[in-house]
Amino acid sequence: MFLPQEVIRRKREGEALSEQEIRSFIEGVTDNSVSEGQIGALAMAVYFQGMNIDERIALTCAMRDSGEVMDWSSDHLPGPILDKHSTGGVGDVVSLMLGPMIAACGGFVPMISGRGLGHTGGTLDKLDSIPGYTTSASELLFRKVVKETGVAIVGQTGELAPADKRIYGVRDVTATVESIAMITASILSKKLAEGLDALVMDVKVGSGAFMPTFEQSVELAQSIVLVANGAGVKTTALLTDMNQCLASSAGNAVEVREAVQFLTGKYRNERLLEITMAQSAELLVSGGLAGGIEQAREKLQSVLDNGRAAEIFGKMVHGLGGPSDFVEHYDRYLPGAAIIKPVFIEAEGYLAAMDTREVGMAVVQLGGGRKVASDTIDYGVGFTDICRLGDRIDPSKPIAMLHASSEASWNRAADMFRGALSFAEQMPQPHYLVYKQP
Repeated sequence: MFLPQEVIRRKREGEALSEQEIRSFIEGVTDNSVSEGQIGALAMAVYFQGMNIDERIALTCAMRDSGEVMDWSSDHLPGPILDKHSTGGVGDVVSLMLGPMIAACGGFVPMISGRGLGHTGGTLDKLDSIPGYTTSASELLFRKVVKETGVAIVGQTGELAPADKRIYGVRDVTATVESIAMITASILSKKLAEGLDALVMDVKVGSGAFMPTFEQSVELAQSIVLVANGAGVKTTALLTDMNQCLASSAGNAVEVREAVQFLTGKYRNERLLEITMAQSAELLVSGGLAGGIEQAREKLQSVLDNGRAAEIFGKMVHGLGGPSDFVEHYDRYLPGAAIIKPVFIEAEGYLAAMDTREVGMAVVQLGGGRKVASDTIDYGVGFTDICRLGDRIDPSKPIAMLHASSEASWNRAADMFRGALSFAEQMPQPHYLVYKQP
């Protein structure tokens, strides 16, 4: 007989739980026979006692199986099902380019993404700035766009990993969010429900990263790789730098604009290009679409240069309800801000450090993110032309262009942005962009 309190007690005492105990507990979470108090108690026990890899695999698979698991076999897709996931950052717009680039190389990308959380921007919030684009697509439409276009980026439906939603809500209010075992299961239960052949995980490190230290980022990356592979999905992870904004912009519409400019070749921030290429190349190799990283990079560069990736992005936008000529005329459609003007700083020297988390919070302050879940988003606000580490700064050179809805909002965000920067007389040593995968 299954008793939730016995499972909680055994984990509290540091014992390893069996696959059946974990599956029974998650079934109870899904059908509400396990209470919120019991979910919180188990989460706290796991927080302090941890879980071994077998337990994490069992937890992930049970949460994945708590709802619908997508099966693409009846669609007879002529390529592998691939996806990526990032732990989030500021100016991290990689998904919008990676999906079309992978599709242009023969993969199929059913990307289920999330909204902004804290200082990190959300892929769905960015796409919501495109008029008509539906991030809450039905499964029928989702499958249709993936099949016809090669990529669709939408939000999580209630049918995918519902146990995760209930558990996360409890973890959020019981100070148990930071458990590596629970984070691993939360991320992977949703991703593995997509029916993937391969996954690449982007774990951020630095001042804008979700994990507070490099060591914890490494631990999370290793956990995700071991658990996802143990659950039957070929997975690799990259540790990438978030000690400064990844793109040259941070916000919603401004990042979509930069993504289109990237795909069409109008402008490509070198850091964004390198990190997008690194993740995309990993996926092509894992999915058997390239024999090695060098060949993968050549294929990816080719679909950027010949316009195929940009064309696929446009088809995805239109397939999910957006304008048919969005790529050609994005500035007609994307919302703008009432006030757009440069930010200057009374400092001189080399930009030595950026508190990237504070820059993300400045976007939230502008209205480009949520302070509480019910907040509405102002899609037109944010930063563009953001300065980079190593830049020589003086009072005559703008450190960013700030897009705001009012003078008061502009002034608050400008002060936050200035406060996030540190300067030095000597040029700083550059950070690694991509750390060796764990």
